[in-house]
Amino acid sequence: MKKFLFDCGTRDAVASSGLLFLRLATGLMMLFGHGIPKWQNYGTIVGNWKTVPGIWPLSYLTEPMSFMSVIAVEVFAAALLALGLLTRPAAFALGFAMVVAAFQHHGSDPFFSKGGAAKELAVLYLVPCFVLIITGAGRWSCDANFALGKRRRRR
Repeated sequence: MKKFLFDCGTRDAVASSGLLFLRLATGLMMLFGHGIPKWQNYGTIVGNWKTVPGIWPLSYLTEPMSFMSVIAVEVFAAALLALGLLTRPAAFALGFAMVVAAFQHHGSDPFFSKGGAAKELAVLYLVPCFVLIITGAGRWSCDANFALGKRRRRR
């Protein structure tokens, strides 16, 4: 279980630099661009929130509870992604939220934005989540510190 949760993936310096940039850019943009503004404006947004995932057992959530779970993912999973801590589970949670955002919340919207709402932004956030699930966080992450000693990966 520890290997699944904390495996940092590659230890190559160039690849780890790219993964560091990808993690920081994705995590911080989600955190400061979407998560914190939703948290700060909870009272005004929650009344208009109509999205509940159509997947069992999440389909039993109330609309305010669904909104709170979106805030939790966009704040806490995005922060974990930026830190490189529990990267794969955090990327999975954020990616799942982006699938729901793209194909349910924006289900009737066009794919590309022409001045209004679209699926495009959610899919653009989904791509780095998918990459980080596959590759891990890289050498410069908190996850890399959990693989010490004999079990530590070499390159």
